Amino acid sequence: MSGRARLALCAAAATLMASCALLPLVNGPSWLLELVPLVVVQSGVGAAARRVPLGRPLTVLVQAVATLLLLTLVFARGHAIAGVIPGPDTFSYLAELLRQGGQDVSQYAIPAPLTDGIRLMLIGGVLLIGLLVDTLAVTFRSAAPAGLPLLALYSVAAGLSQGGPDWLWFLVAAGGYLMLLLAEGRDRLAQWGRVFGAAPRAQGGAPDGGTVAPVRTGRRIGAVALGVALLVPLVLPAMQGGLLAADGAGVGAGPGRGGTISAVNPLVSLRDSLNTTDDRTVLSVRTSSPDLSDLYLRIVSLDDFDGTTWKPAQRHIVGVPNTFPAPSGLSPDVRRDTQRTTVTAADWYAQDWLPMPYPPSKVKIGGSWRYEPVGMTLVGDHGQTTRGKTYQVTSLDVRPTAGQLATAPEPPAALRREYTEVPGTLPKVVARTAREVTAGAKNHYEQAVRLQDWFSTDGGFQYDTQVAVGSGPDAIANFLKKKQGFCVHFSFAMAAMARTLGIPARVAVGFAPGTPQADGSVAVSLKDAHAWPELYFQGVGWTRFEPTPTRGVVPSYTQSVAPGTSQPDQSLPSKNGSSKPSAAPSAGADCASGPGACDTPSAAAVPAGGGSGPGPWWFALIAPAVLVVLAVPLSPLLWRTRMRSVRLGGHARTDAGAAAHTLAAWQELTDSAWDLGIVPDESLTPRGAADRIIRLGRLDGPAGAAVHRIAGALEQVLYAPRPHPAPGVADDVRQATAALHGTASRKARLRARLLPRSAVRALWAVSARWSALRTRATAARPSIRRPRPSER
Repeated sequence: MSGRARLALCAAAATLMASCALLPLVNGPSWLLELVPLVVVQSGVGAAARRVPLGRPLTVLVQAVATLLLLTLVFARGHAIAGVIPGPDTFSYLAELLRQGGQDVSQYAIPAPLTDGIRLMLIGGVLLIGLLVDTLAVTFRSAAPAGLPLLALYSVAAGLSQGGPDWLWFLVAAGGYLMLLLAEGRDRLAQWGRVFGAAPRAQGGAPDGGTVAPVRTGRRIGAVALGVALLVPLVLPAMQGGLLAADGAGVGAGPGRGGTISAVNPLVSLRDSLNTTDDRTVLSVRTSSPDLSDLYLRIVSLDDFDGTTWKPAQRHIVGVPNTFPAPSGLSPDVRRDTQRTTVTAADWYAQDWLPMPYPPSKVKIGGSWRYEPVGMTLVGDHGQTTRGKTYQVTSLDVRPTAGQLATAPEPPAALRREYTEVPGTLPKVVARTAREVTAGAKNHYEQAVRLQDWFSTDGGFQYDTQVAVGSGPDAIANFLKKKQGFCVHFSFAMAAMARTLGIPARVAVGFAPGTPQADGSVAVSLKDAHAWPELYFQGVGWTRFEPTPTRGVVPSYTQSVAPGTSQPDQSLPSKNGSSKPSAAPSAGADCASGPGACDTPSAAAVPAGGGSGPGPWWFALIAPAVLVVLAVPLSPLLWRTRMRSVRLGGHARTDAGAAAHTLAAWQELTDSAWDLGIVPDESLTPRGAADRIIRLGRLDGPAGAAVHRIAGALEQVLYAPRPHPAPGVADDVRQATAALHGTASRKARLRARLLPRSAVRALWAVSARWSALRTRATAARPSIRRPRPSER
């Protein structure tokens, strides 16, 4: 195997090893097994193009086209010509698949299911990284910079993973990069022979004396790169903590370095709040709404169901927008009113999440807060909590009718897929019971009403806060058998059963309206803590149901208007049956929280591209990769433009300055001719080279005279004892270059501008400087001379 083929193989292996860091982000390694042959084909195409040989830019172009064909074959062959040649429909389909992938990323917690969109993002992203690595390390023979895309790949994976960097994947990625560096050093040695950086430390060669310079350099570069790769993920911690806990240890606590909200479990604190003997007031609320029964203060929604319990998925947080976007799935036909609420938190209640009516449209609060756009919630930053805070919330009071819910169309496919997912460990009795209870129902709305009525009135369930929450995959099945529990059990069970019926469902956690006071305020206490299921109906959005018996108020759009019938009045609005709030915990008309459940204008508050509203740290990771992607194809053009400006610009008004200017002008002329296909011939004299440029470039009289004047000025500089300055040499170069472009074909002119051949001089210059630096570093090492036998 040739040295370059071996280097290409190492580049492909390094890319695959670094991509292993993405494994914890999704369920299953099938995408990586699918990626391996694609990377091998991509690398093989590059090796074949270099063997032809094609020019470096053409080699990169051929590999890019091959990568596009591979992606078309794998993801869009049904929309391509002959299953592999992309057409307009292919690009539209791939763009839509990427858009869906972005939505899936925003909706699913880590590890996410391997949807087609996420699969395209993973495989396509790694192929792009593989193309960059192969281009830098093999095509341009510079393995050290190839560590940048590998570092970006590992850093993004480690930054998104919960719990910081994984040492196993770090070592795998690091090993791939070091292997690439050593392969490049071996390839260089194979071409130039053994390189001795210094005299051996001991006669016969010290153990380190045989270490060649490229290997030593690779070790140093590798050590620096590995250190950077290790430190970058460490500065990207996640924010963790509790929900209802009053100790301030919840989400966002600490030094405020987090950019995400991690999954937490509020069950224990919720149960303790309901069982407390010291029912202290948590919040004091004043509102402009005349119906206090609709005043529910939402903390968070639980949308990640593992078969045992529910928890909020990990989400990104951004700056608080001035005006919040509209809630997901809300149609203009649904009635809604605007209400303003002022909330004052107790001095002892240090909650990191901000309890608010849902859906909020504007929040006015002091301190350091961050916005989670999918759930439309606020979370404290830099240790910020609700302790003693007074804040104002403008929100919507959404009031759908039962008829609107009964005739709701199917929800979006991505939302339905996310919020109807149940794990395989869920006992089959849950789905079987759901089908038995809802037998004969005509639509999802009737199914939801029957589930609610079965839990609250018909099924013989009893409310008991002393019952343990339970654990394990049989927790919900045991609750259905024992029929005893509190709001957590009822909401969890109904939401799980709704999902088995194909109804998007989640669980909301927050506070019921509380108790009216003589001064017109409402006191919300610990015992008003509550959990309730929310089901999604297209056109209405997330809708509250109340399965917990003796607690809360059953929504009016689920109540029967005639004795003996279970069919609700289709015209009843979504206001509670009683205008008086219950003193017991109640359910809320909360509408959004759930990663990605909201296909809403939350993108207005979240920078596009991250799917789930990436924060500034995300762009700090992505920006270098984007710059690399843009810099690789544009760097030749930018370098030539800069060099042309420098060479033909001003110069010192001295003999030395004029001579340097003449040499630079001649260099620019020959490089311009080279860009158009006239390769320089260093064996010719300036006059001979000028004649060759005129002949091959088919220059006319004035342009040819300009070339001869430049050559004459160069001869003066090179051979005359006292060269005379040649005025107008820069103008002669511009005239000759314009004439060369005028006689060249359109294709040659386009290549000369976008992919100039002379840009290779930049790489030569970098290589020369690197060699000089390495030589100076080697020469600076002290030599240890062993004493001769006669000197002992």
